[in-house]
Amino acid sequence: MAVADDVLRETFDREAERYDRARPHYPAALFADLARLTGIGPGSRVLEIGAGTGQATAGLVDLGADVLAIELGAALATVARRRLGRAATVVVADFDTWPLPAEPFDLVLAATSWHWLDRTTRSARVATALRPGGSFATIGTAHVAGGTTAFFAETQPIYEQWDPATPPGVRLQPSSEIALQSDDVEESGLFEPSRNRRYEVDIGYSRAEYLDVLQTYSGHIALPEDARRGLLQGIGELIDGSYGGSITKRYLFELRTARRISSR
Repeated sequence: MAVADDVLRETFDREAERYDRARPHYPAALFADLARLTGIGPGSRVLEIGAGTGQATAGLVDLGADVLAIELGAALATVARRRLGRAATVVVADFDTWPLPAEPFDLVLAATSWHWLDRTTRSARVATALRPGGSFATIGTAHVAGGTTAFFAETQPIYEQWDPATPPGVRLQPSSEIALQSDDVEESGLFEPSRNRRYEVDIGYSRAEYLDVLQTYSGHIALPEDARRGLLQGIGELIDGSYGGSITKRYLFELRTARRISSR
């Protein structure tokens, strides 16, 4: 039985410390493009939705922005505050129901969090939070073909054995076959046409490092303990037995920016 999204999105808080150390950082080039495309810089007011442990928040702070970061999980927010100190304000709240401040923002950013929000209200709430002409940005992350591609094909039977929600015969797609992000932001009529930028990054993992990052994914965290243990053991044995103890994973990061229509 599939686990509901509202349950899955709360799983990350159980693994806040692991999430902070194991999740890949966003490319520096992405933040340079974000600044160029949206005009944010020193003194810009930025609202971040779903800050996690503050990885993207730190990139915003480095641009000189005044950041208010919203995070659903209290443990994740604690790690973010430790990382950021007084450089940003981190508030524990659910963006779907959080009262929007009266003063508008120059930028609203959702980094690997947009898909967890209520699709029926999220675009309108973002537009309301922005000043006329302000910008909205999302960062998406996908696992694509590249790196140790054969390894990921060989994990498929292990997933099918231990995770009943695994679709049969899954294979990684090259980035060229993955459509650009397009959803209710484009459909809402509240924003100008989106601009998308993509970045591919290869990251090497030892067995321990890869099993660590797997345990930050909502579907893995939500598995029953015996199934999660069996899954991780099988993948770990494959890494050691067939790949010399390390593998490489290719990530696709996608930055989408859209400017709020000034007349709205």
